[in-house]
Amino acid sequence: MTTFEGSHDGKDMRVGIVCSRFNEFIVTALLDGAKRGLSSHGVSESNIDVVWVPGAFEIPIATKAMATSGRYDTLVTLGAVIRGETAHFEYVAGPVADSIAQIQLDTGMPIGFAVLTVENVEQAVERSGPGAGNKGEEAAIGAIEMANVLKALR
Repeated sequence: MTTFEGSHDGKDMRVGIVCSRFNEFIVTALLDGAKRGLSSHGVSESNIDVVWVPGAFEIPIATKAMATSGRYDTLVTLGAVIRGETAHFEYVAGPVADSIAQIQLDTGMPIGFAVLTVENVEQAVERSGPGAGNKGEEAAIGAIEMANVLKALR
């Protein structure tokens, strides 16, 4: 039996991060977490590119452009969709998640997903804080692992 596992070694990896400006104070905290996670696993700051888009709905198109560019080993998506009083949440949250999943399947590019879908600002703050549980950090570390497991499988 052969077992394949991805390591958390990000040395020499090129990583792209797509960030939504909408709810920027939350996304900036997610980005801080992602950079912390990448750095602590060997990814050099000079090997990280960050792209800002207007809102979560625009994350997939920028992600696809990065995934097909040939420049990156893995990507991370960061955003925050907070339920409000309109149906906007339903029209954004699900389609963004579905699109990112499809981009992974279409391109073979592993993508860490930290587009928060929460009920309120308090939940978003809990998931983007500086300590344990920052979803940006978790997504970045997961992206490194997936890039390594796919490399082993190929």
